[in-house]
Parts: sequence; C-alpha cells; structure tokens
Amino acid sequence: MAKRLFGTDGIRGEAGKPPLDELTVERIGRSLTHHLTAELGRLPRIVIGRDTRESGPDIEQALTRGAVALGAHVESAGVITTPGVAFLARTVPFDAGVVISASHNPFRDNGIKVFSTSGQKIADAMERGIEQDLEDWDHSAPNSTVSHSEGATNNNAAAGSGNATLSAHAYIDKYIEFLVQKVGNGLRLDGLRLGIDCANGASSKIAPAVFTQLGAEVHVQCAAPDGRNINEGCGSLHPDALATLVRKDALDIGIAFDGDADRALFVDRHGDLVDGDQTMLIIADYLRSIGRLKGNAVVTTVMSNLGLELALSERGIDTIRTNVGDRFVLEELLARGGELGGEQSGHIIFSSISLAGDGIITAIELLRAVQASGAPLGDLARKLTRYPQVLVNVPVGAKPPLESLPMVMAEMQRIESEMQGKGRLLVRYSGTENLARVMIEGADHGTIRRQADGLAALMKKEIDLLCS
Repeated sequence: MAKRLFGTDGIRGEAGKPPLDELTVERIGRSLTHHLTAELGRLPRIVIGRDTRESGPDIEQALTRGAVALGAHVESAGVITTPGVAFLARTVPFDAGVVISASHNPFRDNGIKVFSTSGQKIADAMERGIEQDLEDWDHSAPNSTVSHSEGATNNNAAAGSGNATLSAHAYIDKYIEFLVQKVGNGLRLDGLRLGIDCANGASSKIAPAVFTQLGAEVHVQCAAPDGRNINEGCGSLHPDALATLVRKDALDIGIAFDGDADRALFVDRHGDLVDGDQTMLIIADYLRSIGRLKGNAVVTTVMSNLGLELALSERGIDTIRTNVGDRFVLEELLARGGELGGEQSGHIIFSSISLAGDGIITAIELLRAVQASGAPLGDLARKLTRYPQVLVNVPVGAKPPLESLPMVMAEMQRIESEMQGKGRLLVRYSGTENLARVMIEGADHGTIRRQADGLAALMKKEIDLLCS
C-alpha cells in the first residue's frame, strides 16, 4: 500500500526535505498531470499560487517543470490566497488549481494542495494515485523510466510554464473584483474603522484592497512579508497583536487572517476575541432571518464548543458535527444541502458562494450580519455562552490507534465517568502535524485543566514506551 502523503489539508512538511524536496515535487507535478490527462482525455490547464514563504518559488518551479514535462499548460497567479486559487480553478476555468502553502505553520514548513474545477480539493482517488506513483518511483532502479511519466520529456519544460493567458496581477485583480462585486454585492462599509492583520501572508495586498473598495477606513498591520515572518507573532494564531491595534487606534472591528487566508478570527472594539464558533452563531442568526440558512442547520466539527450547540438549539437550529478538517465539513454540507459550516479556528464555508473556506468571504459575511443587526460585534458575540475548554497539544513520534493504548483508554473512561454527562472529552491526532490533541470541556476550568494535563502526559508516556 502506498504511503499516505496527503493529509486533511494536502501534503505538508519541511521545505527542502521529502516530500517537499525538488525531485519529489517535480514528480508530483508529473503525476498530477498524468492523472488529469487520463481523466480529461486531453492535456490539462493548471494554475499555481503560493503564499509568502521563501521556499514557495522553488517549489512552484519544480512542480511546474514536472507538469510541463508531460504537456500541461501551467500559469502562475503568484502570491495569492488559497481560496483565491480555488476561485481561479473554478471560474477561469482551469482544470486544477495548485496551492503552495502550509497555512498557519511556521515559514520553514510548506505544502501542496490541489483544487478541482468545482473549487474543492481533488478526490481521494486522485490523491491515492499520486501517492502510488511516488512510491513506485521510490522503489525503481535509479536509471529506469518507471510508469507513465518518469521518462517523459518536453522541450518547453525548462521554461517553467506554458504561454500565460493573463498575468499574475490580472488574476489577483479578478479575484478582488469577485470579492468586492459578487460577495460584497452592495455592502458598503463607509464610516467603519477596520483593523486588518494579514499575518505577513498571502492576503497582505488583497485584503486591504477589498475592504478599502468596500468603503471601510482600513488600518493594516503585518502586511510586509519577507519570506520568513509569515504567521510570526501575528495573524489568527496571535490575535493579541490585532487587539492591541484595535484598542490603540479606537477601531470598531479587527480581522486576523492566517498565512494563506483560508480562515479569519475577529476582535471587537474592546479587543476581545471573537472565534469561529461565535462567528458561526452570528452569521447563522442573520442567514435564518433572511431565509438563507438552508437545511436550518450548521455543520461544525467535534472541536466546536458545547456552547455553540446549545445556543443554536435555543434558536431551533440543528448542529451537525464532523471530524476535524474543512474537507469533512464540506462533505457534510454538500450531502445535506446546507449553507453554513466551519471550525472554531475560523475556517468557515458558505457553500452557495465557495466550496473552499475563505477568510475574506467570512469577514464580508460577518460584517454584513453585524451591519444588519445594528449592534456592536461584541454584543452579538456574547450571545454564545462558552463552556470552559482546555486543549493540550502533545508532540508524538507516532500515531498509534487509541485502542492500542490501554492506559490512555482507561484514563479516558475514568474522566468521562467523572464528568457524569456534563462535559465533553475528545482525543485525536492532528491531520497535518505530529501532534495528539486532548480537548476537554466542562463546567469548572480548574478541573478540566487537571484532567487534560494528566491525560496528555499519560498519552505521551505510553506512546514513547510503544515507540522505544
């Protein structure tokens, strides 16, 4: 069986090391082109965009060489958000959009994720096919021409791309126009004093342009990427920096994006954080009021706070929980014909607008809901009574099934018995990092902190023993 490279958010790892070394990335480009060609019955058109990491251009060039070597027409959108690439794949149209980004990870990491013409990530079958191709190459003789694409050549490969139809700037302008005209759709933010933290990432030029065109007075920080400062002490991972700006400049609302701007978190005028759960409640209220909350339900993950579920229930709105990952949220939205779904992290999907989570779309929709309510963001956010929640990340060298950890399983059963049905316990492995996550919700913060820390320490100990 081929080694799994694609996680819940594409391929991710340290730049320059397998699977993000030059040779493997070039082979990914070849394999992707082969599978697209087989599916389409013709050579594919591919658009590539990246965030601001210093490793991005080299990865883009390697992937492009591999794709062009098999005849793909490849165009670069330059530095653009992840949902911006999904938009281009859906509308230009291209046959696939490739994003080179590690989202909220540090600059040393990078990643590859691929979107189809629907604007959602490529099917599992194609991901498995690419993984199998890479494994076949790894097990081949050094000078052999393994499979469909290893021996292929193309005289244009050295150029790095096909003939461009539009410049990268034109593609970015096309995306900005979509956000302002189609998503904004008459929204005017004149008089609103808005703070934006771009995480020194892909939204650094795009987000300020969008909200300025919508009429807001925009105060921007962390929009000067240098290749290494992406997500560093800023953006949605570190919203305190934005809270300081909002309080200092007496702003109405702050928006914090992550490195590839597929998510957004907010702060109110007092600098208090408004997370994805609160955002979904505010927007669900608004969508229901105008008859746009299809299915009368919100799709969220097992990580969303119990308070969101209770607040939605009070409004007669159903909560559907999925595994963590926007892929699972989207699958459930499409299966149920729903409109709104997302994660506590601020990764939110509006299925009638885009099948990819988009932090800028989330911000536009939240600002629309706040404006329609006539109330300050903080007042709306406080309608969600959040249960105390503790999340502990446990670095692990392996991810064995929880059922193979008897001490961990016994402690989980003991904690659940102690809760007496008045809380939630969740233990899972990260889909993108070598981490186990222990999350506990309950009425008393001190109690759940003790429980979570104890379980996390036990988990690390038992996994270390298993790996030794």
